[in-house]
Amino acid sequence: MSAAKSSGAERLHRSLHRVRALVVKELLAVLRDRKSRMVLILPPLLQLTIFAFAATLEVKNIALAVLDKDGGKAAVELVQRFSGSPSFSRVYPLASQGEVATALEDEKAMAVLVLGQDFSRDVAAGRPAEAQLLLDGRRSNSAQIVQGYAQSIVEQYNRDLAERYGQPGPPATLVARNWFNPNLDYLWFTVPNLIGMLTMVVGLIVTALSVARERELGTFDQLLVSPLSPREILAGKTIPAMILGAVESVLIVVAAIVAFRIPCVGSLFVLALAMLLFLFSVVGFGLFISSLCNTQQQAILGTFTFMMPATLLSGFATPIETMPMFLQVVSLANPLRHFLVAVRAIMLKGMPAFMVLDTLWPLVVIGAVTLALAGWLFRRGIG
Repeated sequence: MSAAKSSGAERLHRSLHRVRALVVKELLAVLRDRKSRMVLILPPLLQLTIFAFAATLEVKNIALAVLDKDGGKAAVELVQRFSGSPSFSRVYPLASQGEVATALEDEKAMAVLVLGQDFSRDVAAGRPAEAQLLLDGRRSNSAQIVQGYAQSIVEQYNRDLAERYGQPGPPATLVARNWFNPNLDYLWFTVPNLIGMLTMVVGLIVTALSVARERELGTFDQLLVSPLSPREILAGKTIPAMILGAVESVLIVVAAIVAFRIPCVGSLFVLALAMLLFLFSVVGFGLFISSLCNTQQQAILGTFTFMMPATLLSGFATPIETMPMFLQVVSLANPLRHFLVAVRAIMLKGMPAFMVLDTLWPLVVIGAVTLALAGWLFRRGIG
């Protein structure tokens, strides 16, 4: 019995030694080249800086054209309220009805406010006064947001008029309170999402290029005939990618908290655990892609072929609930979908560990399945 245990421990020791040697080889292959080190560090941080400000879902600096047919006191006051709003950076007058279509068609204005000839007279008489808002429907999402801005300004204008003339105000008012992001700062939404997206990019590229690079250099066959088993090869390819991805994710999180001042209400340990589970699933996809490719060019194309649908199905740009049901089912296999929910909840909400694990357990299944498929392809290569 003791001899069997000793033999098993010796085999485990030799296996760990072989895996460690492969891990060191993989890390040296990436880190010994100065350009490779720069590519791993600078582009993700640069992308974080650019995307944080460019990939905004806010609608700002809106150009508004105004056709004021009335010119009375009430009409002028309403126009001034639009001019004083921080959302409308440019409010300019139109001279005639014919200029309304031109302003929208040439995209000189996102919206046109039209005030009728009797607007001020109706306001003074206490009658309903109508103002027309024409929107550029080619940008449907932005048009809805601009409409919300305009409705908010008009509703406040109505309340002030009712108070000024001693009229009863609206029977009920809606008071909104924004949890977890009181000021609706778009960076608080964008940057946590970018943490997941950029971490996925690093993890996918490092793993997708690993096996493809071996095949392109002609060393993959040598790897297959070495004493390494397919499981040891998988471990030797997985661990370096997770190490590099973890280091990269730490840099991105530090930049998000320090440079962009994104709050992290939750535990950093829980965030690190979520990162490791996410990297495990991403590395599985990367190795699966790499095992299908013969060249690094194919691996890069395969990576970006996977990344675009993964980003669209993650809930970053559009809510998953608004997608067709079959896409909602497909998105369950997307690791980015599960991680974005967790990282936003950890940083902005302070989600506890048990809830994080309840959200992220599919990542373990995704990683196990993709690694198993990659291992099966390795065994086919050996056979």
